Amino acid sequence: MNEKKIGAMYLRVSTPDQTTLNQELELKNYCERENIEIYNIYKDEGVSGAKTSRPELDKMLQDMRNKCFEVIVVWKFDRLGRSTAHLLQVLEELKNKNVRLIATSQNIDTSNPMGKFFFIILSGFAEMERELIRERIKLGLARRKKQGKPLGRQKGAKDKTKRKRLGYFQREYRNKKAKFKQTTPLNPKQINSIKLNSNKQ
Repeated sequence: MNEKKIGAMYLRVSTPDQTTLNQELELKNYCERENIEIYNIYKDEGVSGAKTSRPELDKMLQDMRNKCFEVIVVWKFDRLGRSTAHLLQVLEELKNKNVRLIATSQNIDTSNPMGKFFFIILSGFAEMERELIRERIKLGLARRKKQGKPLGRQKGAKDKTKRKRLGYFQREYRNKKAKFKQTTPLNPKQINSIKLNSNKQ
């Protein structure tokens, strides 16, 4: 019989109308077979895997750093994240903390040779992803330079400093405009109108 381990289960579905129940049943059965005592079940429901920060994922990683468990069990690796770079980042932290990661439906355990091989392959994909991003940036800069356009981030909608400054001047303009209206002298027509109204009263 396998030595008892303390483990965490992580479940995630991308939309609110989906359910984590199927994942939970499969993972509970796996933990029972493999003699893994469940420390906690972390569920991110209706949260995209593209988000690197998720409430229950963040909580689980913090508990992992506090050495609350030694195994994390998921249904598939993409439950942890869809970004290769983010998934690799999580795997590297688990490796540094001596925490196993098991994907039950993919039959991958990072503590065995197949899991270690998967880690190497994933590292290669992450490096290739970074190289592709760098290459796209270089091509974009070269194109702008050839077209005679300025390089670097352009001032605009994402320039918070400019937005704040512009907002300040707009407020000042509105305030001054309002004060100007209040202090502008009345013309003869307006004065006669006021006199007529007061006579009627």
